[in-house]
Amino acid sequence: MTSTRYDGDTWDLASSVGTTATAAAAARAIATRTDRRLIDDPFAEPLVRAVGIDLLTGLATGEVPPGDLVEQVWIDVAKVRTKFYDEFFLAATSAGITQVVILASGLDSRAYRLPWPAGTVVYELDKPEVIEFKTRTLAELGAAPTADRRVAAVDLRDDWPAVLRAAGFDPARPTAWSAEGLLGYLPPEAQDRLLDTITELSAPASRVATESKPNPQPGDEEKTKQRLDRMSDQWRENNFDPGMARVRYYGERNEAAPYLTDHGWILNGVTIRDLLAANNLPPVNDDDIHLGEVVYVSAALRRGPSAGNRPS
Repeated sequence: MTSTRYDGDTWDLASSVGTTATAAAAARAIATRTDRRLIDDPFAEPLVRAVGIDLLTGLATGEVPPGDLVEQVWIDVAKVRTKFYDEFFLAATSAGITQVVILASGLDSRAYRLPWPAGTVVYELDKPEVIEFKTRTLAELGAAPTADRRVAAVDLRDDWPAVLRAAGFDPARPTAWSAEGLLGYLPPEAQDRLLDTITELSAPASRVATESKPNPQPGDEEKTKQRLDRMSDQWRENNFDPGMARVRYYGERNEAAPYLTDHGWILNGVTIRDLLAANNLPPVNDDDIHLGEVVYVSAALRRGPSAGNRPS
């Protein structure tokens, strides 16, 4: 049984919030199998299989059809989200940024599958057991990184900047950062600290990509919990209880897009609704949880005269 999040809780890729990384990889595996024009993640399926959650393995390999277990919209979102972040990194490195940081990297395989320019250093940051699992599993598959991959094995609740620096990170060089699918799993104050720290560690011309979700209207969060509970109920019938509504943090928080703008970042944003349309995918129907309104943000830093409160 998945318990509600609390300060100091623990998890791995088969428990609590860690299962969200495995479920996301399963969605990428399904998307890769069905639509390689938008996504090609050959490592998603074997990584899910190695985690060992039977239902997710069946979905990733195609032995279990998605049916009602995974709504098509979530598979389509996996396609456009993966494409968005892939294109963000390739654009940043093509513009001359040679330092990349993937926060809460989970089962992300971009260090192994993207065509990084020569000289690119990719830092993957996640809990030690997650980093060790992925590194070992991909090595056993015979996979080799396509960049200079360096790991920062640390929990985001600890002093991760120190571990990142120890791995060779240089805050004087422009960096391309990603916080993909992460912010909603942080308490509101931790989200702000993370974005503040990214800003503090970023040289001018650095870039960042993340999601920005509008703050909920009255009743919205209850609808979200109900929809996630319905999904979890279906999965529980197949001997897997992800407790999807219990691994998130709720309540008012600063929206990431305006928060970054206030801290000196110049933003571009596109909604999930518009990304689906741009890629000729079906729209979000019955969107009671406002999924289509989530904005994927890419931003470049314009360094102001003082840290922490830069002019827009």
